[in-house]
Amino acid sequence: MPSVEFSNITKKYGTVTVIEGLNLTVADGEFLVLLGPSGCGKTTLLNMLAGLQDITAGTIRIDGNDVTDLDPKDRGLAMVFQSYALYPTKTVRGNLKFGLAAQKLNRAEIERRVAWAADLLQITALMDRKPAQLSGGQRQRVAIGRALVKNVGVFLFDEPLSNLDAKLRTEMRMEIKRLHEEVKSTIVYVTHDQIEAMTMATKIAVMDGGVIQQYGTPDEIYEHPSNRFVAGFIGAPAMNFLDGTTTTTAGGDGTVTAKLADDRTIDLSGYPFEKPPEPGRAITLGLRPEHFELPEANGQALFRLPVRSTERTGSDATIYLGIGDDLIAVRADPAFARNVKVGEEVPVSFPSGKANVFDARSGQRM
Repeated sequence: MPSVEFSNITKKYGTVTVIEGLNLTVADGEFLVLLGPSGCGKTTLLNMLAGLQDITAGTIRIDGNDVTDLDPKDRGLAMVFQSYALYPTKTVRGNLKFGLAAQKLNRAEIERRVAWAADLLQITALMDRKPAQLSGGQRQRVAIGRALVKNVGVFLFDEPLSNLDAKLRTEMRMEIKRLHEEVKSTIVYVTHDQIEAMTMATKIAVMDGGVIQQYGTPDEIYEHPSNRFVAGFIGAPAMNFLDGTTTTTAGGDGTVTAKLADDRTIDLSGYPFEKPPEPGRAITLGLRPEHFELPEANGQALFRLPVRSTERTGSDATIYLGIGDDLIAVRADPAFARNVKVGEEVPVSFPSGKANVFDARSGQRM
């Protein structure tokens, strides 16, 4: 399958720069998700790859070939849109066939491709229906099938699941992931939904302000976020952030601790600093809700904090604890959460090796 390469991509609208100097390579057969908030430039980048928007500067290559100035139809791509973009007067079969005749394929080849896509997407029984007679999930399968029959090496998805309800989104995530495993095509997928990114991608490019903040596997990005933005964007409930300063223990053994605003301290001896920070360095601690331990581990409480509120969702629960003027979210066993009361102080510990430490000024991981 083809690779995709963005080299020094810049996009400007008048005097406004949306993307500047972006470099990114999508390997053969990769499932890359462009993830970020609205307005971060991810859809603009996808549209430039598709040839739907001109680039201001830079080069786009597909399978090593420069496609920067080619028309969309000549790039060897197929795109699935957020709005499905099905023809309402055509049947499912007609929608799947549309566009194949322009490729000057014979009837037998067209029928073979349509039957293959329908079987793969489990829509064979729907072939004579029109879009108005289909559910949202079925329409999305047809939209994906219309891309598949083009028999190209690179597929583009522009937030294809945002119009579906939660149950259908889960089903379609599994369908698209299965599709990638079977077809082995290169996929570039745009979304603002971190769950879609984490469950489907082989690689994620987290974007903000037209800049790729971090590129890596889902596990790399979740476990070792490169900066505070990535850390706060990935994870639900979101990572907790506490401001503090670094100190060293008495005796000069080099052990680093973090002193919080309320004079509490957290041992950071297990944290893999790139280089030991100087005392008094302003830092931000990032603590994921699931890494706290309630009740405290080994009888050792790091904090005793008051309960501000609880959220229970059947198999999971989150307790919100007050620490100074801040709230921290702690994932807890539902049975434990059921028995705590607002205002009650509970003991909680946190393993120092699980902390994330960011420079307070730059936001970069230390």
